[in-house]
Amino acid sequence: MAERRNKAKTSRKTTSVGTLSKRWSQRVTQESDALDLKQGVFKLTSAKKIAASLKRSAEQSSRRKAGAYRSALSMLTFYINRAGKTLPKTQRARLERAKVALKHQFGRE
Repeated sequence: MAERRNKAKTSRKTTSVGTLSKRWSQRVTQESDALDLKQGVFKLTSAKKIAASLKRSAEQSSRRKAGAYRSALSMLTFYINRAGKTLPKTQRARLERAKVALKHQFGRE
């Protein structure tokens, strides 16, 4: 009987934890202390526009802990890594170009 209860608790716990943590990366991009991002910034059609938006957000944020460049690049890298294999190749290439554009906009060659 005790064994049956343990299994029930474990499955319930797994379900609730899975539900709570399912969209943690989305919550990070929306509620991060690093930046207040413009909605849809990673879906913009130009790498330069993405970089400019990230730069603007990083410079205006008073909640970031690191420098503006580091915060902007971290958020961009985080998005690319969390999207993983589901990110279309064209969008991944655009975001990788945005990294280079961000570097140029901050004067880091």
